[in-house]
Amino acid sequence: TQSAMKIFCIFLIVIFTVSCGPSDPQKRTREVIERKRQCYLVRGSCKSECNTWEYVYNQCDTEPCCVVREYQKPAMRILKTTTSS
Repeated sequence: TQSAMKIFCIFLIVIFTVSCGPSDPQKRTREVIERKRQCYLVRGSCKSECNTWEYVYNQCDTEPCCVVREYQKPAMRILKTTTSS
């Protein structure tokens, strides 16, 4: 029974190592390129940190994708004035 337990433990170690092993480096590179492309599509840029007038869109690789917030004019109320004669 002890040898069966050793074999079972070795089997579990092998399965765990294979399932948690290093990922495909080409897949990682493609993901990074896709995230950078998405960043540029929303007119963002990959920088070490974003300024206060920017928001973080996604992560390019290790740095965030910073997109400038759109300026919205303050809403002005249009007052209707009627002239009575």
